[in-house]
Amino acid sequence: MKSSILTIGISICALNSYAQDSLQMRKISDEIMLHGTCYENLRVLTKTIGHRISGSPEAARAVTWGEKAMKEAGADKVWLQAADVPYWYRGKESLYLKMGKEYKKVRALSLGNSEGTYGKTLEAPIIMVHNFDEFKALPESEVKGKIVFFDYRFRQDFVFTFEGYGDAVRYRWASPSIAAQKGAVGVIIRSMSTGKDDFPHTGGMHYTDSIKKIPEMSLGNITADELERACEKGAPMAKMTSECHMMPQPVHSFNVIGEIKGTETPERIITVGGHLDSWDVGEGATDDGAGCVQSIEIIRAFKALGLKPKCTIRAVLFMNEENGDRGGEAYADSAKAKNEHHVLAIESDAGGFSPRGIGLEMPDSLKQQITKYKNLFLQYGVYDFSREEGGTDIGPLKKQMNVPLAGLLPDSQRYFDLHHTDNDTFEQVNHRELKLGAVVMAQLIYLVSEHGLN
Repeated sequence: MKSSILTIGISICALNSYAQDSLQMRKISDEIMLHGTCYENLRVLTKTIGHRISGSPEAARAVTWGEKAMKEAGADKVWLQAADVPYWYRGKESLYLKMGKEYKKVRALSLGNSEGTYGKTLEAPIIMVHNFDEFKALPESEVKGKIVFFDYRFRQDFVFTFEGYGDAVRYRWASPSIAAQKGAVGVIIRSMSTGKDDFPHTGGMHYTDSIKKIPEMSLGNITADELERACEKGAPMAKMTSECHMMPQPVHSFNVIGEIKGTETPERIITVGGHLDSWDVGEGATDDGAGCVQSIEIIRAFKALGLKPKCTIRAVLFMNEENGDRGGEAYADSAKAKNEHHVLAIESDAGGFSPRGIGLEMPDSLKQQITKYKNLFLQYGVYDFSREEGGTDIGPLKKQMNVPLAGLLPDSQRYFDLHHTDNDTFEQVNHRELKLGAVVMAQLIYLVSEHGLN
């Protein structure tokens, strides 16, 4: 009898806790959806500063903007954390293709961190391959002196498009060094893009130190289709000109950090963030202005609601995610040096679209503690807790200190239409979807702060 009464008592307590959590999550949602400032913050960031590659004057202006926005959100403390970052400079660039009788200029972008044509115009015939296996089968005599067109298509059969990106991105990252080993003088790639459009995508690439550095440019899907047809019929030519290069010295820059001090266990820290830098095209709205303004919004919402979290909550605008991750490393280095206790780190770097899930990169025992809240998130459109996803900026926290990671998973269908392009602008972001992403992260942070994660 006593055992039954005890069981009933525990069940009633659990139901009461569930109801209280549900009510608080609704209050968080109402505050952000009705009074949120993240959309207006994104407008200011994108329209007054625009794109902001690390090391650039625009990135420095973004740091000043972020510090001001954190203070206006009501953070108890705001500070800048130093991080020396690389500065890759694009300069002027052009690509002309001769796919018939005459050359015509096409839309193209140099890939981030690549070297250009060193003040000259590179003119050479094009040879096409569809994948690395095809390229490996070519004799050096067929490659030497040519520009290799790696015509690898972003696979459309992956419903979760980040899987398609993971499959295709190796062609952007490694193609120049692989091609240069057989004497190629340049590389053209089909962009890492789901879009049926002609927006070329930039993004980070990498050279092998011992191999000659040759230029790399990307094409949008429509021009890539045209070049593919031309290669099948004959031997197209290219004229490539690019001033891009890596500046010789790093630039002194900063992460922007704002926090609300915890009331009961302030030494326990929950970090939420996005990256403040972007590539030097478009406005960096989806990648990753959205994650930055959502993180600031969490600080604002907690303050507006008078919520006093048990743990300390930190919002971090990381610098240099796109081509070095120096900001993420600086944050983790500092946390380790200070022996800080980070309970959880969550990142938003997958766009400002409607949230569909929360990735969990942590031991199964901790996953179970979070997934028990799954039903509370269903009314906000969030159902997927199955993926091992964290974030690039917070990755060093796990590597150095074994911090559990989480990543906001918005609907991914349009992200790689916009990612790293001139089309990544403020106008592509919907205010309700952006706010809802902030809602879901704020709700998760509230639950973890209130109930712990051990």
